[in-house]
Amino acid sequence: METTQERPARLRIGVIGAGRVGSVLGQALGRAGHKVVAASAVSERSRTYAAERLPTARILEPAQVVEASDLVLLTVPDDELAQVATGLATTGVDMRGTLIAHAGGAHGYGILAPATVVGALPMALHPVMTFTGRDEDIERLANCSFGVTAPEQLRPIAEALVVEMGAEPVWITEDKRTLYHAALAGGANHLVTLVADSAALLSTAGVPDPGRMLAPLLGAALDNSLRLGIHGLSGPVMRGDSGTVAGHIEQLRENAPESVAGYIELARLTADHAINAGLLKPEDAERLLDVLRR
Repeated sequence: METTQERPARLRIGVIGAGRVGSVLGQALGRAGHKVVAASAVSERSRTYAAERLPTARILEPAQVVEASDLVLLTVPDDELAQVATGLATTGVDMRGTLIAHAGGAHGYGILAPATVVGALPMALHPVMTFTGRDEDIERLANCSFGVTAPEQLRPIAEALVVEMGAEPVWITEDKRTLYHAALAGGANHLVTLVADSAALLSTAGVPDPGRMLAPLLGAALDNSLRLGIHGLSGPVMRGDSGTVAGHIEQLRENAPESVAGYIELARLTADHAINAGLLKPEDAERLLDVLRR
């Protein structure tokens, strides 16, 4: 097998967990010239994904997938990775020299230790993208980054596989993997919650099409934050408008009490960042923080 960052040898690909993510990664590697030979798929939906996206794959039990493959994509939920790796290792299937790549964000390759002990070659290839199960997933993959973690001798292979899928490999060290994933989940998942909450509040305020109103504002805010960081901030917290913030909290208590705690904590965090960046004057910050404490 190649150990440079040139194209890896053509590999027989197996997918354990042919759901939204596994089927797309397998499809992308198939387009790159590898052959998807086997997949495990328990649910009816996974079997449908496998049939549509991995037509050359035989549906097999997980141990049989390993036997048939040079590279196994272990695309199961993060909390199941250790259990599945242990299960595979105890089946007695020969894993020596087989590449095992999981796609979870929160773990590096250490989670695959049970398989590594019996000779597997571990790596973590996490696509920084959401997957909906729709056809556009494969196209979005080509525009995203992958968080890559592997033993140093496997790094060239891991990065080359990501490049072959049309994406950008970004090296994450094993000890920073959970922090990396917390950053991504906090940004992407909480963004959805914030937008949904804003839209619901606008509906309560009588706005007939909240999405239409929010789209230009949130698009500009996201662009500003990605380009400028905290210096892209605007709004009452940055200005120290404590009266406005107090009014927000009062109205939220009356109309959406479940949103109050989140608003206050995010306002505090925003104020902290603004103070550290020199955007919020100390005297204004004191009045604002007093309102948030009360």
